[in-house]
Amino acid sequence: MTRYWPLVACYVVVVVLSLLASNGVHAVPAYARQTGSACADCHAGAYGPALTPYGMRFKLGGYTDTDGQGIKIPVAAQLIGSHNVPETGQHTTQLTEADIYLAGRISDHLGGFVKVETDNNGKDQFSTRLSNLDLRFVAKDLKIAGKDTIVGVSVNNSPGFDDPLGVLPNASTLGPPAISGTLLNLSSPNSLYNRVIGGGVYALYDDNWYGEIGTYNSMPTSVQDKLGYKLAGDPGRLSDTGYFRFAYMKDMKRQFFSVGLVALTTTRRLPRNAPGDDITDLGYDLTYQFLGNHEHIVQASYVNILEQRDYGSTPTINGLVAKSHGDAHDRTLSVTYTFKQSYALQVAHLVSTGTEDAARYPPYGKPDSTANLITLYWTPFGKDDSFTSKANLKIAATWFLFTRFNGVSNNVFGAPPGAPMLRAKDLDAFTLSASIAF
Repeated sequence: MTRYWPLVACYVVVVVLSLLASNGVHAVPAYARQTGSACADCHAGAYGPALTPYGMRFKLGGYTDTDGQGIKIPVAAQLIGSHNVPETGQHTTQLTEADIYLAGRISDHLGGFVKVETDNNGKDQFSTRLSNLDLRFVAKDLKIAGKDTIVGVSVNNSPGFDDPLGVLPNASTLGPPAISGTLLNLSSPNSLYNRVIGGGVYALYDDNWYGEIGTYNSMPTSVQDKLGYKLAGDPGRLSDTGYFRFAYMKDMKRQFFSVGLVALTTTRRLPRNAPGDDITDLGYDLTYQFLGNHEHIVQASYVNILEQRDYGSTPTINGLVAKSHGDAHDRTLSVTYTFKQSYALQVAHLVSTGTEDAARYPPYGKPDSTANLITLYWTPFGKDDSFTSKANLKIAATWFLFTRFNGVSNNVFGAPPGAPMLRAKDLDAFTLSASIAF
């Protein structure tokens, strides 16, 4: 088996990244029916995930806005099919995912977003799990020092998923493929994504200043199992966790920009009976949107997160003593051009680096990876002038292109002389997908 493990690892990487490409937070038709607005009012590409300023306000308002035309059933569904062509491994064509959304207002001050996801694990074996969760209580129409103010409480299962800007990894579902990435990166091993529960208090002051403070705890392994998650991905036990978010946002109608800061601090025990690692994530993000008259839309974002670690133990692995301190550094640059909210091109550059540690990161002691993401997609519906503004279809072609993995470009898994060797570009994958939401 040893001689084949690089191919197995390669397959796992490709599958994970392919799923990441298709599992974005999309426009939910239940919201369109509730508000009477087209999906394109909240999402530049009419199917998401990037939010317009209008969409950000809807999210901050607790998903409670309505057209006043009676009660709407807060239910929507999504189906995703894909044809996956990895550089190395088998081609697959299958129904990838089926989702149910319970999303919408409960009252003037209560609303939420719940996604239940069924994934195809291959060979027609399906698993169902609770995916994204964001429940909100919000007080609107407040005045503080004469300025409009919104104050709310969010309960969710992924730090950053509730972020109104939608650019942090757990909200955008865009983070660098990581061998040892930050806790805020959903692509990191044993990430917090969907496996914790918590939230906090947030406020928007004078339409420009956003702040949030909260805390999270990892779900017990028994709960993760019942919710459909494999225990191998357990994020470990968290304690003394604090989450902080601050952003300045400026909506200039035809343009929008923001500057944000994010922080997460915790003590993590992984496995749960291990000594605790003290972890602190500090990051910043920049976004810009040119909306114009919505014929030509350009969106750009940059997210930079640095994680510092003080390890609770320094094990000896293969005769090498692990370091007591280290860091991880994730950076994502993304640019999207959308024409008439129907045709779009997204290009993203994804980089994850960290402290060299020969004991923790075999075979080269380098946890670095670099990848590029290119996506072309077409969304014919979800606009006021389309066949329907309350449903969506998205046809997408996605390329994942690796230039570095395990810190190198060649022989990325350290195969011995004479054994098959894999290059970073052998992890590349192409996916053609079709998604429908109704």
